[in-house]
Amino acid sequence: MITLSRVGICHSSILPLMARLLAFFAFSLISFQVVAAELQLLRVNAFPNAKALPLHAGVAKGIFARHELAIELSFTENSTRQREGLAAGTIDIALAAVDNAVAMVEVAGQDVIIVTGGDSGMNEFFVQPYVRSFADLRGRVLVVDAPDTAYALLAKKILLKHGLREGKDYVVKPVGRGELRLKAMAGDKDNAAAILNLPFTIQAEELGLKSLGSTVDMLGPYQANGAFVQRAWAKANAPRLERFIAAYVESLRWSLQPGNRDESVGLLMEKLKLSREIAERTWRLLADPARGFTPDARFDRNGFDNMLALRAEMEGGRAPAAPEKYFDLSYYERALARLSR
Repeated sequence: MITLSRVGICHSSILPLMARLLAFFAFSLISFQVVAAELQLLRVNAFPNAKALPLHAGVAKGIFARHELAIELSFTENSTRQREGLAAGTIDIALAAVDNAVAMVEVAGQDVIIVTGGDSGMNEFFVQPYVRSFADLRGRVLVVDAPDTAYALLAKKILLKHGLREGKDYVVKPVGRGELRLKAMAGDKDNAAAILNLPFTIQAEELGLKSLGSTVDMLGPYQANGAFVQRAWAKANAPRLERFIAAYVESLRWSLQPGNRDESVGLLMEKLKLSREIAERTWRLLADPARGFTPDARFDRNGFDNMLALRAEMEGGRAPAAPEKYFDLSYYERALARLSR
């Protein structure tokens, strides 16, 4: 048996040492609790695709924590559930195609506002190998997320430009988010077409599916991804919302810096279960200033006006409301002012 005296430690010296250690651990626990208490919770919901990279980076690198935020990040199966969650108050901030915010206002009667931009969608119109042109989609199935918003409307407009009308010339089949649309096409050749974005466009190519082109090339500028919230929640939580936007923009900047490329690629591999090759190709496209993320998640007013006009046309020909009804960029402007201090 080894005694304290044999290792050169006596009872008179061990007791003060233990007291100091206990005091240290108690102080550390209190400090941790104070720091944790200072972080304000935000429930953020997005789609599990490549555009979630800034969210993952912001959490992993402690950027949100430095802005005194604790992010509870969840991912939706489809835009309908996300809209329902925001309306019910189980989600504080939604990140998705902002057409969904417009739908919440016009269809569900929710007082929702868009507070950031994000990107133009990075969308491509993918089809099965047997489809040689849009004309070959006559009598076929188009798979979508929800049939009445965002990228489904893009697909319907593109098909309308080629003389194809929903119900008469093709069938719309709701299956959910991009990952599920890709799986639907990969698993059933009767699912002839879908709008896909990163990383699913790259995966679709590897499966032998083919792109008929970029939706922006076919329809012009489009304000796609952005953040939107309930207006009343924004007013009640303005400082917290501004800190979120500032942290998101900082996380976006970090994600796109060439020096952080390897870490960003690693996050894409981990969170989306991608191979290194696909993750690297995805990062390059995300960082493309013309096709990828909009710098600093700026709101594209021209793209938004085009989106409103397209939505009005495809949802019954109603004239779009004044665009200012749907967004409030004052939170974004104050958030960027925070970053410039």
